[in-house]
Amino acid sequence: MKTMKSKKIITNSILAVAFLALLFLLISYPPAKAVCNTITKRLGISSPSYPGFGINLPGNYEIHGIDVSRHQRDIDWEAVSNMFDDQIGVSFAFIKATEGRTVDDDYFEYNWKQCKKHSILRGAYHFFRPHLTADEQANFFFSKVNLDREDLPPVLDIEIKGSATPQVLKSKVKRWLVLTEKHYGITPIIYTNYSFYKNYFSGKEFEKYPFWIAHYATSDLNEKTSTWHFWQHNEKGHVNGIRGGVDFNVFKGNYDDLLGLCKK
Repeated sequence: MKTMKSKKIITNSILAVAFLALLFLLISYPPAKAVCNTITKRLGISSPSYPGFGINLPGNYEIHGIDVSRHQRDIDWEAVSNMFDDQIGVSFAFIKATEGRTVDDDYFEYNWKQCKKHSILRGAYHFFRPHLTADEQANFFFSKVNLDREDLPPVLDIEIKGSATPQVLKSKVKRWLVLTEKHYGITPIIYTNYSFYKNYFSGKEFEKYPFWIAHYATSDLNEKTSTWHFWQHNEKGHVNGIRGGVDFNVFKGNYDDLLGLCKK
């Protein structure tokens, strides 16, 4: 019995070593990452595919980015631009510019300039306050944000309804989008969470706009909806040059597709 038990232990050890070797090969070979992710998910292994970023990145997407605001405080954009994990880096960044009609982000001007200086595609966003008019919020955003060639479209961040009825909310949002497209000559992006999108913005009146949707509890946003360009999938990523956690996003397309969205 002892001999049989010993043989079983040795066999299990060999299998374990072989399995770990297989995982190492999969991790070392980028096209096989999707396979590795599937295996680790089914076996309940929680080690991230990209340990440098401290999180799992969704498979089958090649363009990754972040979004930041004053909460990240001083950012070393050179360190951000130089960080790569298995050839994956930060290709784009959305930066908070304004909120409501009077609140501008203390770090916007610095982030806006440094992001471009270090060759990361940049986009600016406005946090919408439904109790205020769309005109005063749009004009405030215009006063703070100038777009250059190859900047991403302006973003309207809408995630609270307040006391507005659904129809009033949608009317105000549409007004901001129309004003902003007219001002910059480029179709704006709508940022919202999946629940908000489903309840208020999945109708035909908003189908022309690119969507940036936040959803952290799915392995692939396409399982919920295919109507998106950007997916914010995690809020606890790590990037060199940024203290604390940062939101991570993927773009549905390649780099040329991303450039195609940008201001001409």
